[in-house]
Amino acid sequence: MEIPHLTPAERRVWRAFPSGAAVDFRTSPDDDPASGGSWGPERSLRGDVLRALLLDDRRADGEVAALRITGARITGTWAPRYAAATCAIRLMECFFDAAPQLYGAEVRQLNLSGSVLPGLTAATLRVDGVLRLTGCRISGPVRLGGARVSGAIFLDGAVLTRPAPPEGDSSGPDSGASGQDEPLLALNQASCGDDLWAPGLKASGEVRLDGAVVAGSVRLDDAELAEPSGTALSAETLQVGADVRAMRIRVRGRVNLRGARIPGQLNLAHAHLANPGAVALRASSCVIGELWLRAAAPVEGLVNLRRSQLDLLHIAPDVWPERVSLDGLSYGTLAPHEPAARRLPVLERDLDGYVPYAYEQLTASYRKVGDDAGARTVQLAKQRRQRAGLAWYAALWGRLQDVTVGYGFRPMRAAAWLASLLLVGSVVYAVHRPPALKPAEAPHFNPVFYTLDLLLPVVDFGQEQAYAPAGWYQGLSYLLIITGWILATTIAAGVTRSISRPS
Repeated sequence: MEIPHLTPAERRVWRAFPSGAAVDFRTSPDDDPASGGSWGPERSLRGDVLRALLLDDRRADGEVAALRITGARITGTWAPRYAAATCAIRLMECFFDAAPQLYGAEVRQLNLSGSVLPGLTAATLRVDGVLRLTGCRISGPVRLGGARVSGAIFLDGAVLTRPAPPEGDSSGPDSGASGQDEPLLALNQASCGDDLWAPGLKASGEVRLDGAVVAGSVRLDDAELAEPSGTALSAETLQVGADVRAMRIRVRGRVNLRGARIPGQLNLAHAHLANPGAVALRASSCVIGELWLRAAAPVEGLVNLRRSQLDLLHIAPDVWPERVSLDGLSYGTLAPHEPAARRLPVLERDLDGYVPYAYEQLTASYRKVGDDAGARTVQLAKQRRQRAGLAWYAALWGRLQDVTVGYGFRPMRAAAWLASLLLVGSVVYAVHRPPALKPAEAPHFNPVFYTLDLLLPVVDFGQEQAYAPAGWYQGLSYLLIITGWILATTIAAGVTRSISRPS
């Protein structure tokens, strides 16, 4: 198949295609494709010519045909929609006048690395190999929804921006103008047979991965995503085979991972997540092996982890924001290990108020590492939060249990109270010995055991029944009896609660 009226530049490409030879139009290694709009006909190729080449069956004997071009300007629209091209395509460091149209196309390989484009429409694209957009500068939406790539997808170092509004159009990014609600990078419902490789990606608009399936890992280290008025990264029901690595990522806007399945790590170490006054991180109903926020900046905005299941949650207390939503969150291990007193304030920031399950999860994490003191501290805090919502009389009883025995989680308090009362009673009755009811039958008076008889309701040393103090000393005996009953009751209630608490 021959196309008439080919330019000299197009003839070079036409002759090179059957053997897969590379055609390099660069005049120097420092050529910047961003200036490609000024390139002349000596390095310009019509999009229709490139489309015709892909549909051509010419092959050089013993060679593999391929479209390999560097440093060209693609004029018009390159639109191989629905085409089934068995050759590899490499259009590197090229300048495209119009967004390529590859909707429904099938290609062996597609490499647009380093190119400058006003957008890319390639929904339902099929790539039997690698899709590479490394270092591309794209000033419009990249539509890859439903794409099927058997190899890896490379977006490392790519810069994606919104198209500038037409001259004279005063509508801003929040005006609802056409195209502003469309994601800047759409990979929703796409599948990738290897890694989605995008370290250093910069996107000034929404990156959407809803429903995507990535057999390997998603790499977003050092990425910069910004959509301050909405969602910067949407990955609802994302499924990956290994990890999502986003170390040092910087996000302005919401990160939405609801329902994601990540068997390995969701690594947000050294990350900076900011969406003040709104949701910064939504990872609810997720199943994640390990969630790492090690050495991350304090999150600006709400963190929602409701109903998620994690094997490991690595987050320091000072990384949590002022608002959280943690009801139903379950985790096996909480790191780094911190005193319980530093973890408890986070539970008090929950939007749902008092969430008993959150306290039980924190208690279980301390017991798992053998920190029984930390577990008791959490349980004591739980009882105190619960008391705040009770009627006054129930709250008063709870306050009494708190002061005396710490709801059974501070048993030494009861011992201290008993020791103090025993000391007071023993001194008072040693100085002012009460008279015996029957002097001839009364046992030898012992102020210590007499005080113990008053304090301990189930113990009888024979002293209380044999002696009867008078006056205010009798009032002291009544006080010791009442106090002893209260202590015994609260100790029993606390011990019962401690024994019956879930392990």
